[in-house]
Amino acid sequence: MSGEKNPMERAQALSRPQLPKRFYKEVRVEEDDNGFCIKLDARVLKTPGRQTLKLPSESLARLIADEWDAQAVEVNPASMPVTRLANTAIDGVELVKTEVAEGIAAYACSDLVCYRAESPEGLVAQQRETWDPLIAWFAEVHGMPLRLAEGVMPVGQDDTKADAIGVQLRELSALELAALHTLTTLSGSAVIALAVHGGQIDPDAAWKAAHVDEDWQISQWGEDAEATARRAARKREFDAATKVLSALSASVSA
Repeated sequence: MSGEKNPMERAQALSRPQLPKRFYKEVRVEEDDNGFCIKLDARVLKTPGRQTLKLPSESLARLIADEWDAQAVEVNPASMPVTRLANTAIDGVELVKTEVAEGIAAYACSDLVCYRAESPEGLVAQQRETWDPLIAWFAEVHGMPLRLAEGVMPVGQDDTKADAIGVQLRELSALELAALHTLTTLSGSAVIALAVHGGQIDPDAAWKAAHVDEDWQISQWGEDAEATARRAARKREFDAATKVLSALSASVSA
């Protein structure tokens, strides 16, 4: 029959998780002595761990409120990256801050920006132009000079200095650590993530810095549709993390 789904499309539809229907009419941000929370009608928004989703910043709370307000018929967590990151911070990262901090710092020992192409010269120059200033900043601010390598063979870094960075990062809030960890894993670079956190580089420039190699390949061979879709999904997560850091930074400086 014309317009009827084929068997594979029906199977895929049946395999998708059933999303809850939107059960609320109004979304608003409220403040009390402990911070800001989001209310869905009269119901206070909670994390999956059943903790109140309490935020230290009104701007961050409004980012989450906007995500919930944008839901139409169904509530789709995949379309709410800031909410998911906040849930992860409150339910998970808060309990393992030391491990998360050390994990971020450990990336510096195998950081994307340390591994350079041997050729072609255009890519070599692009890596040097984009990454060398970040490495210099990282050495100055975080006290860890980085050794460079050509190709993919591992190069040794100073584990002691990386450990010291991990100790410093433990002082950050769970929300900051969750956002930083997201930036680090998506970029493959603690240097890039910490440069965003330190205001050394803006989010768009950071995203480009993380994709120098990939963008060079695209310029030579063109784009792949599936790879482009995956990259767009990662970009949404990356942007959500930078928004969290920006909102937290604004609340501190206010």
